Amino acid sequence: MQSPLGLLVIKGTDEAIIEIMFADTPLPTDHKIPDVMKQCIVQLEEYFEGTRQSFDIAIAPQGTDFQIQVWELLLRIGYAGTETYAELSKLLGDEKKARAVGNATGKNPIAIVVPCHRLLGSDNSLTGYAGGLWRKQWLLDHEAEHGRGIKKLF
Repeated sequence: MQSPLGLLVIKGTDEAIIEIMFADTPLPTDHKIPDVMKQCIVQLEEYFEGTRQSFDIAIAPQGTDFQIQVWELLLRIGYAGTETYAELSKLLGDEKKARAVGNATGKNPIAIVVPCHRLLGSDNSLTGYAGGLWRKQWLLDHEAEHGRGIKKLF
């Protein structure tokens, strides 16, 4: 799928999305596209248009128990909201896990829908994003503009 941030590769099963990643080149496409993937494309298009603030597609990210726990917490951060890695690690019961939270978010296989772009450094700085910091900045600005009427976060 083409997006304002470049090509997105979406992988899934008949039941759930398992991956949304940024890519430089298209991958071969199966001609039979499951309904859940069609819904994902529609919802991502709505998100980029600024008319969707939450996703309700089935997802099934694959990871360790800790990674899945972190990704589930990311899903609780509302549209146009942010948290710090330290705040998320406190929710896990140990603020010393901020680096582990960062590692888990770096392995998030479902970009945008599982909103790891909403995590900031402890000083609210823009840090780490597997898709590149420019994409993280774009996503945060996009949500700020459509979620609160704010033009720029940074």
